[in-house]
Amino acid sequence: MQQFAIVATHAISQPDQEAGAATAVVLLIDASGAELLPPVQVYGDGLPRVVAELETRSPRWVFDSVHEWYPRLLAAGVQLNRAHDLTLTRNILRNAPYTMPSDYLAKLRNEPDPANMAPAHLLPPARVPENQGELFSEPKDDSGAVENLMAEFLAQRSAVGDDERGKRLALLIAAESAGALIGAEMTHAGVPWDVATHQQLLEEALGPRVPAGVRPPLMEELAGQIRELLRAPALNPDSPQELLRAMNQAGIAISNTRAWELTEIKHPVIEPLLAYKKIARLASANGYAWVDRWVNHGRFRPEYIVGGVVTGRWASHGGGALQIPHQVRSAVRADPGKVLVVADAAQLEPRILAALSRDTALAAAARGKDLYQGIADAGFGGDRAHAKVAMLGAMYGATSGESGRLMPKLKITYPRAVGLVEWAAQQGEAGSDVSSFLGRGTPAASEAWKRAQKRADSEEAARAALSEARSRGRFTRNFIVQSTAAEWALCWMGELRRRLRAGAAEGTDLGQLVFFLHDEIMLHVPNEHAETVVGLVHESAQAAAHLLFGQIPVDFPVTAVVVDSYDQAK
Repeated sequence: MQQFAIVATHAISQPDQEAGAATAVVLLIDASGAELLPPVQVYGDGLPRVVAELETRSPRWVFDSVHEWYPRLLAAGVQLNRAHDLTLTRNILRNAPYTMPSDYLAKLRNEPDPANMAPAHLLPPARVPENQGELFSEPKDDSGAVENLMAEFLAQRSAVGDDERGKRLALLIAAESAGALIGAEMTHAGVPWDVATHQQLLEEALGPRVPAGVRPPLMEELAGQIRELLRAPALNPDSPQELLRAMNQAGIAISNTRAWELTEIKHPVIEPLLAYKKIARLASANGYAWVDRWVNHGRFRPEYIVGGVVTGRWASHGGGALQIPHQVRSAVRADPGKVLVVADAAQLEPRILAALSRDTALAAAARGKDLYQGIADAGFGGDRAHAKVAMLGAMYGATSGESGRLMPKLKITYPRAVGLVEWAAQQGEAGSDVSSFLGRGTPAASEAWKRAQKRADSEEAARAALSEARSRGRFTRNFIVQSTAAEWALCWMGELRRRLRAGAAEGTDLGQLVFFLHDEIMLHVPNEHAETVVGLVHESAQAAAHLLFGQIPVDFPVTAVVVDSYDQAK
């Protein structure tokens, strides 16, 4: 029998809490909402004990936000097996196209969509707002609070049908909530970080630590060279405007100071300027202040924002977790007696496209080998670089220039794959929506976008409307691939977590997930179990593919290496 444990805040005044009243309430129900136990009142900091006792019944825990509740349980040593995150599910159902109609969904979809507060084609890593989309009235007591959550939970379950598309959507909701558990567990575990190694890297690159607001010595030395070569003694090289003006005055015709454009310039200032930019990024993003703020007790603990991007990709809050640069990766170092297992999925998005489109030719090109080389051998005379440019252009909408020139050949060779992304682009350009394989939908075209299309009553307005339409088309073109790839990654991590927990239940500590970035994971593992975990990583990747797509002739290979520090992985 399915069991669900709903956890709610005890909504009473603070003075009453100080008098010893309950601080939370837990309700155990079955799939119909019938109570299996009377509501359990939780007093003081007793929630972990109550949860640990009920966890023995293997319920699915229902929280308004796993992100808000789970860290306090982890801090008390309590881990959960399964959960249902109401907020994350709310965000999925808001735009999911294949749902059962209900008053709940109608009310949900009448609320402002946070994804449309910016142009729909942008993918900002925005944090999911707390209490986003409240659909039920504020409870006045503990009973009302838990009943309120139960009512929404049952409404969300009713919104998911039992047909094939409903089963996919149910899998997405379960995977997203599992991702919330994984994200909290990775934050709790932290990435192992060797502060001494990091400090040494900083001293070598920047020079000794200096007070805040003072430019590090080696940066200042390079800044002096730049000023001298440009004959601009007062130049602040951190100011793009000042730098651009100084370079133009020195006779260097350039429109911006981006590194990729600077490399095309022949001038003595370019070498020290590029060196300055490189270490300036290090000082700003991962310098001395960063170590002080984000690394504690040998662990870097970023806050992962599950589903923080409209495609379902994760974002992070604090410390730049999704951008650990190569310059400092040697500081990501396993503890004594342990190693890091670093794994990533090879060419995940084009393989996802092969699965989505059921393009047997593209599947064959990827089978047992480098996908881009397979494409090159099939239609680009063995030129891997051309094959990669063409495929990325198809998925991301870069259909002009070199990509545009190569596109006809790609379309002839893989008509189903190219046809699918072109269909998705046409949907977006027309203002229609698309969805991932499991059913995550794109946000509806914003009112501003719709007004721009209707306003196309002049040549200038028509050009602007066309530009906006094509921009949204590029978004929907890639959405179906990127979003489904995010779903595969969720299932991969969920399957791996299940296997690690099974080992722990049998008394074997196989380590834990500590880092995730789109299609890459890192585990911190005891030495003696490294090869076992590598095997689990591969098994979980294949299980994830089968869970999503069933038996299909598309390979989803992963590369997993055992290293002592992150820089050794690539």
